[in-house]
Amino acid sequence: MTVHHVGSECAASETIPLAVSVVVPVTERCDALDEIYRLHADILRRMVPSYEFIFVLDEGFDQSAQPLHDLIAKGEPIRIVPLQRHFGEATVLMVGFQKSQAEVIITLPAYFQTVPEGLHAVLKSLNEGFDLVVTRRYPRQDPWINRFQNRLFHFVMRLLTGVEFHDMSCSLRGIRRPVVREVNLYGDLHRFLPLLAYQRGFRVVERDVAQHPADCHSRMLRPGVYLRRFLDIITVAFLFKFTKKPLRFFGLVGAGLFSGGLSISLVLAVQKLFGLTGLTDRPLLILGALLMVLGVQTASVGLLGEMIVFTHARKMKDYTIKDLLKARI
Repeated sequence: MTVHHVGSECAASETIPLAVSVVVPVTERCDALDEIYRLHADILRRMVPSYEFIFVLDEGFDQSAQPLHDLIAKGEPIRIVPLQRHFGEATVLMVGFQKSQAEVIITLPAYFQTVPEGLHAVLKSLNEGFDLVVTRRYPRQDPWINRFQNRLFHFVMRLLTGVEFHDMSCSLRGIRRPVVREVNLYGDLHRFLPLLAYQRGFRVVERDVAQHPADCHSRMLRPGVYLRRFLDIITVAFLFKFTKKPLRFFGLVGAGLFSGGLSISLVLAVQKLFGLTGLTDRPLLILGALLMVLGVQTASVGLLGEMIVFTHARKMKDYTIKDLLKARI
């Protein structure tokens, strides 16, 4: 996949004929939401004919949204959607997508991550016909530990999927409505939206935007969070490559297990035949038999998966149609 990079500069007077819904998921942490609205609304007001802001609040952020109520009273195009309990960012985003009205959606973090002028690059790329615009904070100004974690994460994703992105954690994105209709987010898969959209055949591009100075604090997470992130990477890699070919994954793992067990058993059999050693009290014999059984069972899971995929193949859709051209009669 070819990923293009451009700067975030764009003439402030350039008007783009797009109506925009801005979805702001308020979960985990937030800055002054009224300030985030004002800074980004000032740019949108000069670039698009109409816009709306939708703030979806996870549990515990009602007080943080109080300044937004004052803006709503003044007639600002803001809607607030509070949730009953904590659901996580993926669910919060899906709620925002469902409540949005425009065909073009922009997602913003509830804190300052990129400079507001990054909207120029996003809207310009959407106007060029891309379905999903992801942004990359560049140049990075935060501590080296943040940059190291980011590079390691994207190196592993590139290794497992073969698709290159540089900053999937950046929450400033531009999305066309067909993307949110086709790609379902759950768990923590919101971070992998560019990969999931690319898998479905959408046109995805990455643009450089300047990092906000407030985003430059060190981020070290709890060990359990890193474990969950690793499991998410494995999940996405499996969904990306083996959704319709489960036997290739489980068959490969099963073949490896069976081969290991068979090799151990053959070595022990040769030793027994030549009288080098007996098989009594040999834990390796149990290990070899166990590996062969596990190998057969793992491959069987792949076969069952193939049968399920075959049965539901007509209902499965992993592509998008760009345009439907009809001949005039």
